[in-house]
Amino acid sequence: MSKSYALLPCNGLDKCAGCISREVAIKVCENSDSEIICPVLYRVADARYNKIAQEKPLIVIDGCNTRCASRLASEKSLKIAQKINISDEAKANNIELHNSLKLNDEDFKLVNIIADNLLKEEEKVISSLDTDFPEKFEYEIYKKDKFIFRVPKEGFYFNENDCYVYVVGNRARIGVTDYVQQSLSDIMFFTPPAVGSEIEQFGEAGTIESGKAVFEVVSPVSGTVVAVNEKLLNSPELINENPYEKGWIEEIELSDFESDKELLYDFNKYFEIMKRKVDEFHV
Repeated sequence: MSKSYALLPCNGLDKCAGCISREVAIKVCENSDSEIICPVLYRVADARYNKIAQEKPLIVIDGCNTRCASRLASEKSLKIAQKINISDEAKANNIELHNSLKLNDEDFKLVNIIADNLLKEEEKVISSLDTDFPEKFEYEIYKKDKFIFRVPKEGFYFNENDCYVYVVGNRARIGVTDYVQQSLSDIMFFTPPAVGSEIEQFGEAGTIESGKAVFEVVSPVSGTVVAVNEKLLNSPELINENPYEKGWIEEIELSDFESDKELLYDFNKYFEIMKRKVDEFHV
């Protein structure tokens, strides 16, 4: 393995998911030059662990949706390269977590799956593509009370779940619309899909979370995830600032956009749908 990581596992060793998180970190370190950041000692050994986190791409391994490891990384203002959630990985691999702290064969199977994927995907750590996407767009605006809802006028397509796609050649960026970010209010967490994963049209493409709710990003298109917006890992509020520009979520290599497009809305159609939603539901 040519690339080594800084691994910050979950601190919840009183739970099965926390124990699995630790075992994943140990296995990756045993098979690479990666280093573990101990979440307990980190609070008393800042200098040592900050140096590790600055020198190596940081992978945060949360046990559950409490996200204690992610929160610690945020407290320390660390730049996160990738997030893994053990509970989500267990669900994706049809493995049921239990209450015992003694790991069984199924638990170690999950450990091996996650660790092996990290070791195999060394060159796919979150990165930006060279594809030239515009930085600014022209918007149509709809106002209600103090709220402003923007919809880009050209080049965007939308699904009924208020997620968008912007296509350049055979690559596309997807994200959520202003309606979503206004409805969620202050966005605090962003969980991306794995780079290299295959996504079907209307399949899950990550989640964003605010104090109000967790929103599942529903992909408008099918394809392969080739990059995610790494800035959102440390600054998810960029989605609130502008979900179409700095707040895009991921980039996809398209598999069949012409077919996917038949089930999407263009600007004119979506703008009318969005206005109706705002008038009927937005508070």
